[in-house]
Formats: sequence, structure tokens, C-alpha cells
Amino acid sequence: MSSHAPNRGRTSEATAPDVLQRKGCPCPNPCPCDPCLPDRRGPRRGPVPSNGRWLQRAIAWVARRTGADLATLWAIEGVGTYGARLARAAADAGYFVVEAARMNARANRGIGKSDLLDARRIAQAVLPLEDAQLRRPRSDDGVRAALRVLIASRDHINNERTAAINALLALLRVVDLGVDARGTINASQITAIAAWRSRTEELATGIARAEAVRLAKRVRAADEELSAVTRQMTALLKTSPAAGLLDKPGIGPVTAAIAFAAWSHPGRVRSEAAFASLAGVNPIPASSGNTVRHRINRGGDRRLNRALHMAVITRMRMDPDTRVYVEKRIAEGRTLREIRRSLKRYLSRQIYRQLNAATALPTAA
Repeated sequence: MSSHAPNRGRTSEATAPDVLQRKGCPCPNPCPCDPCLPDRRGPRRGPVPSNGRWLQRAIAWVARRTGADLATLWAIEGVGTYGARLARAAADAGYFVVEAARMNARANRGIGKSDLLDARRIAQAVLPLEDAQLRRPRSDDGVRAALRVLIASRDHINNERTAAINALLALLRVVDLGVDARGTINASQITAIAAWRSRTEELATGIARAEAVRLAKRVRAADEELSAVTRQMTALLKTSPAAGLLDKPGIGPVTAAIAFAAWSHPGRVRSEAAFASLAGVNPIPASSGNTVRHRINRGGDRRLNRALHMAVITRMRMDPDTRVYVEKRIAEGRTLREIRRSLKRYLSRQIYRQLNAATALPTAA
């Protein structure tokens, strides 16, 4: 099953689902039979609207084709974006839903691309996988879903704030408004600019001053919005399994929210090594000859990686235990980049174990 962004129009559209009958199929992997791969017959070609009525029709079509077997596996592309509504509807109906596996682009080079071809390739990519290798979607309700919205909102506000500061700085460097803009501008300067009043001066200078006031007020408004979002994150985190992360050195509400949103729920990430790979902090061998070393991983969830990076930087400055570790590794000849990589790997392990321990069921006495 796959869902794609629409090329035009106001509503998202999803291709009709492709059923993967892994349970009880006698065919060897990859399974070539019609019950296991998309059929080329029938009226389901092309996009269908992603609204409730059409989603229920898609689920009913799958139920008719599979005999309403809830062991049918749904592999949906983009379960966190355009396929989210289809994934939620299938999960509510009792089906097992996973994210579509990555297709082999090199093997399909020169063959072409279409929704039907992609659906068949997704089925071929998912069928050989073991259950532990399936990409389970993140939780789409409760605190985790609320934090995901707040994280996206915070990123958007932060980008607007940065753009406003850059525009204000550029304006102050072009027009002489009595502010030293050779370097960066600080919060006190922004507050002073926002309090400027209109005065009698040349037209161009007056317009520039009014624009500077507008940009400074936008920066201050963004600061207030970021503070409000952070307070909401903190309140939600205190009611979630990630509450214990707030007590860890270097981890604030933003880092805790990002880590919790990536971890999602028990069982989604099968091990702490898999969580490190998801965060892009697992060690990559880079040895040669007598030199044995590892390098950083440039893949994974870059937002989570950035959050871990900032937490490690804070620990290297403020946490006594981390500073002792850094001095020890420097004495051994390690570079600061290698030390940061090791600390990020340790931090990911600590976060994963904390989240799992917080959600573990209490043992019977």
C-alpha cells in the first residue's frame, strides 16, 4: 500500500491499498503470487480521496479480498504525512500497519515509475522481511502526538525569528539608525529598537526606522511564543514516560520532547543500538592499517541528532563528570569530534533505557 502527495488540488489523495498476505502464504520469498502482490485488474487504479468515506471503502475492499483476515499486513508509504489518515483508519479496523520499506532504486533504474509500479515494488521489498525488521509507525495519539505538533510549531517560530533577526541586522548595516551593527545584535538592542517612536527625519530613513521597529517587535513576539511552547512541552512531558529525562544533565524540555517523539512507544525501536542508529550516533568503522577509529554517522533522524548534540555540548561545559571524561579522552589522544561522538552514543543509550524503564510494567511481588 502506498500513499502519495497530490500533484494538484486541495485534498490529499492515496493510491488504493495493496494487500500483503504474509500469514500462511505457501510461496517462497519474495512471493510472486497474485494474492500477495498487487493485482493489475479491477477499478482501483489511480488516486482515491483521503476522506472518511473513501478510506472506509478502501478498507472494505481489502476485507473482501482477504476474507476479513486481520493478520493481513498493510505496508503504507508516508505513514507520518500523506498516508497518516489511511494508516490510522487501517489500524482502527484492527489491521497491522507498517511503514513501506525502502525500495531498491538501482535495480529499478531505467524501468520507469508510477503509483502501480511503486506499489508492487513496495510489496516486493516488504515480503522478505522478518517481523523484527518491519518499520512500525510512531504512535499517533496522546502526549506524543501533541508534542510532535509543538516541536513542528517551535521549529517554524524559530525559523521566523532567525529570518527577522537577519533582516533587521541587514537593515541596520545599510541604513544609519544609530545602532552599532558591525557584529550581532543582542536582546537589549532589540528591546530598545522595538521601543523606538516615529520622529521627523528623511523619508527613506523614517521608513527604514519603522521597518526596524516592526522586525524587532516580531523577534520579541517570537521569543514570547517560544517560551509559551516550551512551557506547554514541559507540562506534557511531566505526564509522560519522558518525565525522568528532565532530571538528566544537559537535557531540557525540547531535547526530551524530540527524543520521546522519536522513541514513540515501547516496541517501536527494538533495541538501544537501533535507537542509536535512528539518532545517527552509532559508530561507523573508519580504521586503516594500525589506526583503529570510528567516525560519526551522517544519517538517521537529524532533528534528534541535533538535539543530542546540543545536550552533549551543554554537558561538556557544565557537567563535572562529563568534563572529567573529556579530559581523560584528550589525554589518550582523542579529538573533540571523536569525544562528542562517543558522548552522543552514550546519551542515546541513556535516553533509550530511561524511556523503556519508565514504561515497563511493575513486576509482581
